[in-house]
Amino acid sequence: MKDIEEKIKSREEAAELLRGYREDGKCVVFTNGCFDVLHPGHVQYLQAARKLGDMLVLGLNSDDSIKRLKGPSRPICEESARAYLLASMACVDLVVIFDEDTPIELMGALSPDILVKGADWEGKKLPGSELVGRVEFMPFLEGWSSTDVIGRIKKALKSELE
Repeated sequence: MKDIEEKIKSREEAAELLRGYREDGKCVVFTNGCFDVLHPGHVQYLQAARKLGDMLVLGLNSDDSIKRLKGPSRPICEESARAYLLASMACVDLVVIFDEDTPIELMGALSPDILVKGADWEGKKLPGSELVGRVEFMPFLEGWSSTDVIGRIKKALKSELE
């Protein structure tokens, strides 16, 4: 098993590694997101995504990217901590941090075979879908989203302060 730090790669390192992997006929699955507050819904999603191919590559939004997408109070956890936690998961083979608002450039560099997104993306314009042979949508684990978890934390803190 790889050390956790070995699974966190730059775009260039990941692209080089995946070139050889694809030459061996392996199927590369790609997903991306913020993964700001890791929870059981993320774990279920990533385990299901990994089963679709031989390697799961996770494109992780940088802190700056999340601030642009979700506002100045996010992320809750900094990118190095998020990358470390995600890389510690057996189902995740590589983590690559990207700074753009969408993963299109990263996907162009990595050339994955399958793109996996949550069911909330179904029917929407999916950035990067034209770069892969197949798109899969994963269902949500009811009651588990980063927004839900953050809301529960805020409610608990408010209750404690009253």
